[in-house]
Amino acid sequence: MIAAMAMGMTAAGTLPALALVELNVNKGNVEPLPIAITDFQGGDALGAQISQIITADLKRSGLFAPIDKSAFIEKISNPDAAPRFDDWKVINAQALVTGSVSKEADGRIRAQYRLWDTFAGQQMAGEQFFANDANQRRVAHIIADAIYERLTGEKGYFDTRVVFIDESGAKNARKKRLAIMDQDGANVRYLSDGRSIVLTPRFSPNRQEITYMSYESGQPRVYLLQIETGQRELVGNFPGMTFAPRFSPDGQKVIMSLLRDDGNSNIFAMDLRSRSTTRLTNSTAIDTSPSYSPDGSKVVFTSDRGGRAQIYVMGADGSGQTRISFGDGVYSTPVWSPRGDLIAFTKQTGGEFQIGVMKTDGSGERILSSGFQQEGPTWAPNGRVLMFFRDANGGPKLISVDLTGRNEQPIPTSNFASDPAWSPLLE
Repeated sequence: MIAAMAMGMTAAGTLPALALVELNVNKGNVEPLPIAITDFQGGDALGAQISQIITADLKRSGLFAPIDKSAFIEKISNPDAAPRFDDWKVINAQALVTGSVSKEADGRIRAQYRLWDTFAGQQMAGEQFFANDANQRRVAHIIADAIYERLTGEKGYFDTRVVFIDESGAKNARKKRLAIMDQDGANVRYLSDGRSIVLTPRFSPNRQEITYMSYESGQPRVYLLQIETGQRELVGNFPGMTFAPRFSPDGQKVIMSLLRDDGNSNIFAMDLRSRSTTRLTNSTAIDTSPSYSPDGSKVVFTSDRGGRAQIYVMGADGSGQTRISFGDGVYSTPVWSPRGDLIAFTKQTGGEFQIGVMKTDGSGERILSSGFQQEGPTWAPNGRVLMFFRDANGGPKLISVDLTGRNEQPIPTSNFASDPAWSPLLE
């Protein structure tokens, strides 16, 4: 549990006025904002660790350019006091983060930060958080999210987790385990033992619950797993299924592609309470990879009914099935953005795999990344960053890329990793 409390400006005795520094993330080209992040005072090495995590989060976003600490002129000794703004303007730090960490009598950690606009000479934000030892890293991610939101006007995505398939061993005898980690690759925890193949985990949009496929019985079975308790529930046996279902926005349904006795692969929705299924498509083609829009009113999917796999959109009841992609190549794994404005996809053309986005009517297609055997995009909860996996150097690894396509980042994992699924923001 993490508790938060806002902090006003105490040292100067005034409340912060509207600051001048901001980032317009809706511009086509965003110049990273120079920001200075000082080591948090107290807590021995913990203060420096929290500062390092905040710095890494903001830098990886591509929107911030943390200034090297060796360039700092002022040494912050009292993070509650107004800094010497001129010392920070000299090194072009447009924003400054100070903070402290201490241990409370009840054993909890108290971490507090202040965000300063150096050119306006004002405090922009300040909060303090109380957490137990197990949530030390989360405190840093939450602070990074708060800074991101204050400077961009949009929610951050750092206090999140990613569930994925950890792959180890020889290529012809690969051990695949369900695993979960923080979005930066830390705190890896295994959710399955690797005795059976597991594939394509999917996060619930409103709680820490996932669906995934398992072949422990030799046939594909879909399970629901409560991450915190480890409680597992069988959704059903689905012969011929190749991808796990995706949740509806309210978490009450899942949508999937099923191969039925007629040999056709069509889209079905299942109510998780009653286990009743509703057929949404009825074609002689292969309809697969469905994904709900964030308001639950529409579904995007792929179909080869036009000769090769393209992207289609329909109502959540199966009505109005409309093709929206008309580019060269073969499209797959479409996923609706949490913001509702874009659809991410994998595209295979010209001997390479591409990760791209398009508007929900199919216009404005943009390729963000091209490479050999890369696929499976998943959205950060703020809809600004994608994660996918790329096969290179003998096995798959996780990659993130922002919507500009210019900020591609590897996600560190000790083994090969595939099929990422991004969580909602943690509570």
